[in-house]
Formats: sequence, structure tokens, C-alpha cells
Amino acid sequence: QVQLVESGGGLVQPGGSLRLSCVASRNIVGIYPMAWYRQAPGKQREYVARITSGGTTNYADSVKGRFAISKDNAKNTVYLQMTGLKPEDTAVYYCNAKLTSREYWGQGTQVTVSS
Repeated sequence: QVQLVESGGGLVQPGGSLRLSCVASRNIVGIYPMAWYRQAPGKQREYVARITSGGTTNYADSVKGRFAISKDNAKNTVYLQMTGLKPEDTAVYYCNAKLTSREYWGQGTQVTVSS
């Protein structure tokens, strides 16, 4: 069993920045791919970014150039640095871990971009 705990969300003005963190309860960050997803009100959950065990990153087109995913294996933590935030980035952001047997989700952290 794995628990994922996200933090770092909040209210930010357009153009602002936030850094989200996701701490895993087990030493999985250096072994399995980790990802961030988001879900806006009334919309389906969508992919945001992924980082492999080797550190290769991938991004949705909507966030490319503005968001950066990174990790600290020793701290079992994955980060999502968000810059140039737009109102359309408003959503609950979820951490995801895709293990061999199953995948796990965190409880989510709210990000609101508004003036």
C-alpha cells in the first residue's frame, strides 16, 4: 500500500508561481514513474506531467514551458513547479504513482488562479 500526500496549493494571481509537493509513504519515487494530473470543475481529470525513474520528463502541451516536474529520491518527493499561471490552470492537482501491480492517487491539492 502506498499513500501519496500533496501540498503547496493555494490562491495565486495570474502570472504567479506555486510549487506543489507530493510525498510518498514508501521508497517508490526512484523506482516507478510519477505524474501529476489535474481536474477542473465540471471537467475530466487530465494529464499534466510525468517523470520516469531515470528522470526523463514529459508534459502536456497546455503546460509545456511553464511547469517543471522534478523529484528527490532520498525524500520520496515529487515536485511540480508552476510558473506563468493562468486562470485556466485552476483545478485540483493530483499526484499519481504507477507501480507494476496498480496505481495510486493522492487526495489532491487545490490551485486557484484568480485576480
